[in-house]
Amino acid sequence: MDIFRIEGPVRLAGKVAVSGSKNAALPIMAAAILAPGESIVRGVPQLADIAVLTQLLGALGAKVQRGEGSELRIDASVIDNPIGPYDIVRKMRASICILGPLLARCGSAKVSMPGGCAIGDRPVDIHLRGLRALGAEIHLENGYIIAETPHGLKGKDIFLGGPFGSTVLGTANILMAATLAKGTTTIESAACEPEITDLAYCLNKMGAKIRGIGSPRLVIDGVDRLKPADHTIIGDRVEAGTFMVAAAITAGRVELKNCRLGDMMAVVDKLAGIGVCIEPTADGCIVSRDGPLTPADITTQPYPGFPTDLQAQFMALLALADGNSVITEKIFPDRFMHVAELNRMAARLRKEGPSVIIAGVKKLIAAPVMASDLRASAALVLAALAARGTTVINRVYHIDRGYEHIEKKLNALGAKITRKSV
Repeated sequence: MDIFRIEGPVRLAGKVAVSGSKNAALPIMAAAILAPGESIVRGVPQLADIAVLTQLLGALGAKVQRGEGSELRIDASVIDNPIGPYDIVRKMRASICILGPLLARCGSAKVSMPGGCAIGDRPVDIHLRGLRALGAEIHLENGYIIAETPHGLKGKDIFLGGPFGSTVLGTANILMAATLAKGTTTIESAACEPEITDLAYCLNKMGAKIRGIGSPRLVIDGVDRLKPADHTIIGDRVEAGTFMVAAAITAGRVELKNCRLGDMMAVVDKLAGIGVCIEPTADGCIVSRDGPLTPADITTQPYPGFPTDLQAQFMALLALADGNSVITEKIFPDRFMHVAELNRMAARLRKEGPSVIIAGVKKLIAAPVMASDLRASAALVLAALAARGTTVINRVYHIDRGYEHIEKKLNALGAKITRKSV
């Protein structure tokens, strides 16, 4: 198992290229199931989660090859084993996004209930409700979702809202299934995240007929077949936000490439209010901080609100603000396992229900800490960059799920991170 040893404090400076979006790449890779032949997906980062879905597609019968750099070639000419086995699916929640395409392509699917980060309950009932509305017959058996479409998929008006807002993976599943359904499907309360928009544009390249892209109402006119496509995915806005916070927490100056500021308005607004300067460039931005950090109140919300995937990183940043801040988690109310670890580094955080009260401190102090999930890992890395002394972060395999060579990118900016196997 690997650990990070991080010496701080440091001041980051330089340029960094943001990798392609993991959360866009995964459903787009699954979408290749819908079209016999070879699809090409460009800008795919080399991550543990990508490797899991690559393995899963191979188990279904597809052939996946990585070309030069960030290119993936997915030959879905043969999908003859529509089963998502437990040993693969348990590793990553996003594995559930094969369910919709398998039903549309094969007429049946058997997919294990998914695993993933321990950030609270994330049921798939909305996915199943939407697929049932399209005509699927579904039951659970021995931990597996068993789904069939004896009469084919048929277009339907479907409401996908849930107790915590729209569902991103649920929208992706229903959207992909609906492209090959007979008739017209309307998805109301669809997720509006840029990753769903990117998926919809890719599906239209494949011959789908999707309207309302980027809005909470998607209208899909079903087609008889789809064709392979060549698609380049968008930059990862969560990675971009993480590097923005890295520049801010170290009072540095970092230029981000392949960063779509238009997808990050809530993040940019909060950073500006905290005292961080963001200067737009042709393909990204320059992030810098010279003065003190001011406190803020943040509530996570579905897009275009503040993203839950940056909550932990901003908590590390606000731990050093001059005053009291409040972060309220409305998407995954249990996503606060990083609080205890940040407190080990001399932060002053107190959990109150779905909120954390942050009393800013003058400095953070290095300590041995344990990563509990993907974004918590990033928060601990950020805190360690600003902390005095050498921080040891255990279980960094979590961070490898969502950040491509994060230690190499940060070290190129002036960080002092060493990866070791223990």
